[in-house]
Amino acid sequence: MGAGARPDEAPAVRKAAEPEFGGRKRALAGWRAHLLFGVSVGYAVFHLAVLNLYPIDPWVFRTAHLTLGSVIGFLAFAAWKGEAPDRVPWFDWLLCAASLAILAYIAVNLEALLFRAGVLPTVWDMVVGAAGTAILLELTRRTAGWALPALAAVFMAYAFVGPWMPGVLHHAGIRADAFFSYIYSMQGVFGVPIAVSSTYIVLFIVFAAFLQSSKAGDFFNDLAVALVGWARGGPAKVAVVSGALFGTISGSSVGNVVASGMITIPMMRRTGYDRATAAAIEATSSTGGQITPPIMGAGAFLMAEIIGVPYTDIAIAAIVPTLLFYLACYAHCHLHALKAGLQGVPREELPALSAVMRRAHLFVPLAILVALLVMGYSVFRAGTVGALSAIVASWLSARADRLGPRGILDTLASASRDCIQLVAICGAAGIIVGVIALTGIGGRFSAMVLAVAGESRVLALAFAMLITLVLGMGMPTTAAYAVAASVVAPGLVQLGIDKLVAHLFVFYYAVISAITPPVALASFAAAGMAGADPWRTSLVALKLGLATFIVPFMFVYGPGLLLLGDWRDVLHVSVTAAIGVYLLAAATEGWFLGRALARPLRAALFAAAILLIVPGAVTDGIGVALAALVAAFQ
Repeated sequence: MGAGARPDEAPAVRKAAEPEFGGRKRALAGWRAHLLFGVSVGYAVFHLAVLNLYPIDPWVFRTAHLTLGSVIGFLAFAAWKGEAPDRVPWFDWLLCAASLAILAYIAVNLEALLFRAGVLPTVWDMVVGAAGTAILLELTRRTAGWALPALAAVFMAYAFVGPWMPGVLHHAGIRADAFFSYIYSMQGVFGVPIAVSSTYIVLFIVFAAFLQSSKAGDFFNDLAVALVGWARGGPAKVAVVSGALFGTISGSSVGNVVASGMITIPMMRRTGYDRATAAAIEATSSTGGQITPPIMGAGAFLMAEIIGVPYTDIAIAAIVPTLLFYLACYAHCHLHALKAGLQGVPREELPALSAVMRRAHLFVPLAILVALLVMGYSVFRAGTVGALSAIVASWLSARADRLGPRGILDTLASASRDCIQLVAICGAAGIIVGVIALTGIGGRFSAMVLAVAGESRVLALAFAMLITLVLGMGMPTTAAYAVAASVVAPGLVQLGIDKLVAHLFVFYYAVISAITPPVALASFAAAGMAGADPWRTSLVALKLGLATFIVPFMFVYGPGLLLLGDWRDVLHVSVTAAIGVYLLAAATEGWFLGRALARPLRAALFAAAILLIVPGAVTDGIGVALAALVAAFQ
């Protein structure tokens, strides 16, 4: 499976991971490593116990989730790149102690805080709130970079300067004590984002960690290589298939790029793909993992909590758009290979499908998870049983891959450390959401968007798309979606758009911001691994993902793409959209029916593709006629 991988790519992999994972993980030794390991295992066990056996007060639970996660974060992540990787400086021990003190303060004063938070705060309430907020912003900076803490700081500043702001930005102003006690409460930091992080996200990260430890990720990659590696342009198609298979257990664009790109990018380079194209294919395919059921990105769990619908409804609604996304990627890869005369990997260099399928039992935990969710079991129960089944599945593998007691503890510790970035992101997003609620800017902004759009859905959707893409530039998907869901989505709902449709619209653009210039994290990560120009890689990825920018508009006007409505409508809009997506790939690649397209025919085919993607009998008819005309001339 690793044919073509080079040892000197390891530094590139680490560098590519930096935008999402901070790039400053410590390598502790001795008692410090044992302490971090013990706290990490305890963190995972604590969550599993509370979610399944011993529930506690939500505020205390969420505070423990954040503060204990902060302890892990300050032990595991260095403040600056120049620090000694095997030491924890005094100020990080101080931050750990302060985090634990905050947990103790909230646990001891819980009943009083429930009464007075944000209304009648004491001096200590303000001190704890301000200190907790500062600690959270530092944790976010270390694990997710500067963009999100900077945005949170801007929103916090706005809470105080609002009385001097003009127009829609004006508000009456907030006292510092009321602000910090409100923000560091269930209305802000410990609101919906942390509620989701402390339940669904932690549980599914644990599940994904056990899948990875059982070597399910390797199985998915090997399966993709065995299925399509031999085909024309095979390595690119491997990237597409593995992006869907591995992405559904990764839920992270950059994480998926790093995990699968170290295999697929060298394979693509060997068979003739240039650096930018190879990187763009990997980035685009990996980005789709966050919209791929059954385990979508963390933002999907957040969406379920915000709009109050079962997570399974969101996963089901995402099926057709996900298929269209990967159809577009696959079609681009195939047509590009035909145009460039690229071949696949020789069969003798690929794993035999029969040998790969001997590890098919590693897919069973994912099947069990889906079955339990469909049968109506809680997400907590389904995720826990799925993790246990991954352990059992590993026992059916080769002896070296079986999970014993030490392997289980290592996996729990790894899962906890993998949680920390999302814990910080959700907490920082809670600050922003809290400021939006406290100042009322969300409602006023939605009213402004509606006024500017003049009750036009198309303009309102265009504004929503642009705002979400801007929010997603350099920011994690979860945070971008959380802010957009508070500011943009309510305005779309006021226009009469179904709440699920409106939030999926916003979520999709938060996801694909990872491949949208000028700041495209997934594209930059893949470019770093391939040694390609980041800007050119982003532009190629934008071309590959062009259909994805159009599809969200289409499911607003044709909810059948979300499996809503009559089955005949669902079938009609899905089939015509699929044809349109393929024709769009042909038009952008400039290759159709075995030969290059002349520019006028290319433009006509592009128009036909758009008409077919747009729901409606008239547009479909015109699109089919135009495509047939292009085929005749071709």
